[in-house]
Amino acid sequence: MPEEIINRVAQSKLITFDLEDYYPEGKRVLIDIKDWLYEGLILREKEFRVAVGQHNWEQYRNSYVALECSTDAIIPGWAYMLITTQLQPFAKRVVVGNLEQLETSIYQPIIDSLDVSQFKDKPVIIKGCSNKPVPTNAYLWVTAKIQEVAKSVMYGEACSSVPLYKRK
Repeated sequence: MPEEIINRVAQSKLITFDLEDYYPEGKRVLIDIKDWLYEGLILREKEFRVAVGQHNWEQYRNSYVALECSTDAIIPGWAYMLITTQLQPFAKRVVVGNLEQLETSIYQPIIDSLDVSQFKDKPVIIKGCSNKPVPTNAYLWVTAKIQEVAKSVMYGEACSSVPLYKRK
């Protein structure tokens, strides 16, 4: 009679934490303001205000928006603030930066408010593979937060994890 195969991973007390479970739904949009600049480089206030005023902001309803200028133009802070006044009634969040910086800003309050008491004195593995754009900083922040309470912290999958921390 063949020996029964035992799944030791399923029997372990290991808790898997997946940042993808906390991924907020909503479209991510990058707005490049270079098209609202004279020759893509010079911000002329009057023309800029007209361009901002004529833009269809409704299209960003329930979206997360990153604002950037892909040229070497010097953009005054008020320009991004003006755009934000138009986005405010529609967008869930607005940041200056690229899409990774946007994701980072979305995840920070989520991790800050995360209750990690369920991980107290337990071995925790932070799942590494993700189908959604979870930013690297989110992994750093959640590691530090879970480390405060967990017995041990690992990264990856239960079958091939990398040990990160073990309480002494």
